[in-house]
Amino acid sequence: MNQAFLHGLPPERRLKGYAWLGTILFALVMVKALGVLPGFLDELPQHLERSSIDTLGDAGKEKYTELVPFDLMLDRAFDYVREDLGFSVVTRFVSRRLKELIGVFDNILRGGNKGLGLSAPPWTALMVIAFVLGYSLKGWRLAFLSGGAVMYFAIFGLWKFAMETLALLAAAVPISIVIGLLVGILAYKRKWVELALLPILSVAQTLPHFAYLIPVVVFFGIGHQTGVIATIIFAVPPMVRLTLLGLQKVSPEILEAGKMSGCTSSQLLFRVQLPSARNELLLGVNQVIMQCLAMVVIAAFIGASGLGYRLLNKLQSLKLGQSLEIGVAIVLLAVVLDGLSRAWAEKKRDYTANLPFWKRFRYPILMVGMVSAAYVLSQYFPILHKVPRDLTVTYADTWDGLVDWIVLNWTDGLTNLRYFLIANVLAPLRDTLLYMPFSAVLLLVGGLGLILGGYYSALLTLAFLVFIGLVGWWDRAMITAYMVIFATAICIVVGIPVGIWSALSERRARTALFWCDTFQTFPSFIYILPVIMLFQVNDLSAIMAVIVYAIIPAVRYTVEGIRDIAPELEEAATMAGCNTRQRLVHLQLPVAIPHIMLGVNQTIMFAFSMVIIAAFVGTIDLGQQIFKALSETNIGKGVVLGLCVSFMALAVDHLVTRWARERRQLLGLD
Repeated sequence: MNQAFLHGLPPERRLKGYAWLGTILFALVMVKALGVLPGFLDELPQHLERSSIDTLGDAGKEKYTELVPFDLMLDRAFDYVREDLGFSVVTRFVSRRLKELIGVFDNILRGGNKGLGLSAPPWTALMVIAFVLGYSLKGWRLAFLSGGAVMYFAIFGLWKFAMETLALLAAAVPISIVIGLLVGILAYKRKWVELALLPILSVAQTLPHFAYLIPVVVFFGIGHQTGVIATIIFAVPPMVRLTLLGLQKVSPEILEAGKMSGCTSSQLLFRVQLPSARNELLLGVNQVIMQCLAMVVIAAFIGASGLGYRLLNKLQSLKLGQSLEIGVAIVLLAVVLDGLSRAWAEKKRDYTANLPFWKRFRYPILMVGMVSAAYVLSQYFPILHKVPRDLTVTYADTWDGLVDWIVLNWTDGLTNLRYFLIANVLAPLRDTLLYMPFSAVLLLVGGLGLILGGYYSALLTLAFLVFIGLVGWWDRAMITAYMVIFATAICIVVGIPVGIWSALSERRARTALFWCDTFQTFPSFIYILPVIMLFQVNDLSAIMAVIVYAIIPAVRYTVEGIRDIAPELEEAATMAGCNTRQRLVHLQLPVAIPHIMLGVNQTIMFAFSMVIIAAFVGTIDLGQQIFKALSETNIGKGVVLGLCVSFMALAVDHLVTRWARERRQLLGLD
């Protein structure tokens, strides 16, 4: 029973299982087509949004039907916590303290009476700091990138907004790191805490960004501090996971050596375990910074200032040229912060105890000297302190002209392409999923779970989908699923071949991984800009944004899977007389398939994440409803919708991960 419960069908019987599953699914659809499928197997009650006239004659109300009113239960629970338990007193206190903290950082960066009473620093001083910091961590390339980003903010008139964003990050990042570190240590020390946290972390990391905003708005209101709170909640999970992973990877020999040295429990933690887990902890810091930056941009929807708010304002006005300028600024900030944090994590400790003072502290001394020079020179040359508005540079008009040129010259071709794809590909796929009986979808997912992972996987994945059915969002979930399926299919068809081609050459592989690293640092909101320029506002634009964003892991994991094959296997294939094609077909792809499938899994996760953000450019899926719940500050509805997206992603993640892990075991790679 345990074998069947946990491991599913043996590999030799799976083909027969797939055949039976396909036959039953086909029979269900045929029975529905003949009109004899019982209604309770065909459709579930849905949230119906339509004008209705009740017995009292009131018109224009929304009629909701659902099996279990989870959203109303959550609303009552949150109201009870906020009002009856007095949690609003705590939230107001936290909100005020955070607002003061943000004010301090904002005034340090922009000047004012709260930032230690200092005037705003010259932009050249911050440029010098970024330059020296980049050089000390990774040489000239990172130095010019860091200093050039600061210069971009200044000369393109985005200094104020960039400093507001940095102030929000300065408040959110340290708090997220500390909370994540403490929770990760607690989970390591207490096994029951780890077991309780793991499902919560899994849901948290698949929950759409906007689902975090709704409860935060209800409890904390609108403003900069609310955006920081949402950012902290979003950024803590990766730090918790990586702290726990780092502590668990510390070898028993190191722990035993620490105990033999007479370390107490706290000394063992702070002097042995945490230093030994340095790489994972610093990677967690990097992830926190990137998550915070991604969320700070999205938090503009609830009043967070900075580059995200400016970008949102220009997008809503369809000022694409100015939007692109701001988008480039956000990308530069993301790339610089990612580069600096990664370089810090990878930099080996430099033991310089025997060196003279000026050599040990050469970079801080250089930074102090150059910053002092920037302050002095800015007194004589005001442009070195602040670039006047009339001297700022812009290329928005150039990009607006390019958009106009595209509209004038490509309109017919793009319109025909858009019409063809929507009418002949997207609409039929969407209608097919909506036509399928809900029982057929449950059978498909549960059957795959049973075949791949046994009764446990079948029950778990079915529970995820049953939740969606119970809360009344089945049709919207199927529309979301069709967008993810189409986008993932394109990513696989394009991304995996590109990854294979890149992996066959060391130079191409390095180039592909470099661009994957670069594009993966871009906040997801940025990908909306080019699709609006080309395809306007419709389902196709949303799907194209998802494809551009989600194709990255498909390429990356394919390259890594092929390049990471053991040299001994490669040498054996070469000695056996295999040419490049034979080695690829008979060795590299079969061995790399589990890793490639993990890339497909990540592509699906990226697609679910991006499809909700892409609702900004017009869809009728769950993302649209999450936007609506945010505008209405409907906490119960927003959380339920977010869970629907999260549970669909978790169901796919479980099945693919299960298959990939088993495949690796069969190949002897684990």
